[in-house]
Amino acid sequence: MKPVLIVRTGRAPNPIRARHGDFPHWFRLGAGLHPRQLQVIDVAAGEALPAPREVAGAIITGSAAMVTERSTWSERTAGWIRDAMDIELPLFGVCYGHQLMAHALGGRVDYLPGGREIGTQTIEVSMLATRDPLAASLPARFRAHTTHEQSVVEPPDGATVLARSTRDPHQLLRYGPHALSVQFHPEFNAEVMRAYIRRKQADLRLEGADPEKIFSAVAATPIARQLLRRFSRHHHWAVAAG
Repeated sequence: MKPVLIVRTGRAPNPIRARHGDFPHWFRLGAGLHPRQLQVIDVAAGEALPAPREVAGAIITGSAAMVTERSTWSERTAGWIRDAMDIELPLFGVCYGHQLMAHALGGRVDYLPGGREIGTQTIEVSMLATRDPLAASLPARFRAHTTHEQSVVEPPDGATVLARSTRDPHQLLRYGPHALSVQFHPEFNAEVMRAYIRRKQADLRLEGADPEKIFSAVAATPIARQLLRRFSRHHHWAVAAG
């Protein structure tokens, strides 16, 4: 059986990792995968990706890095994404992974106008989602956790925008029959979201935001969390209850 690849583009901050675990663990639980199904490749540490045909699909994680830095490892991963798209490999990108997929396929990534988006947001689903095999089952509005400074400011040609938030018009993109990405974090639970807000509270105050208000607004995001599991089931990955 071919493994499902977790393309690790970063790590959770040390205090969060010590208390809550790290990206591969969160994605394994979110997608309903058994540890034996997974192959984790730390591209940010220089690890080489297997050929796309050697894996069943890939989840591309978030990162504290910026796509606009055009780091060597990031650009190499963008090339791998293009190769994976050529064979219609199932791909699910999150946050940095979302931005990197869009960049790899010809879109433009830059800083989100107005500054960072962080906390539990209301995501509004577009009318185009009614025809999407995965997004069609989403309600018109649902909650999702976010933390990002950069965003997809121009989607690639041919991409379909399936959802937005008040601040970010490109929260959920479809690139092809098996390729999807989200700016929000379906792998986060409420405690992880609160931990990120606590970590950023000084920056938020400097930016004129109210971290206490953002913290108190954190809520459960069951619909967002289900999206990753539905993608996994759609591609016959999910075998574990979590």
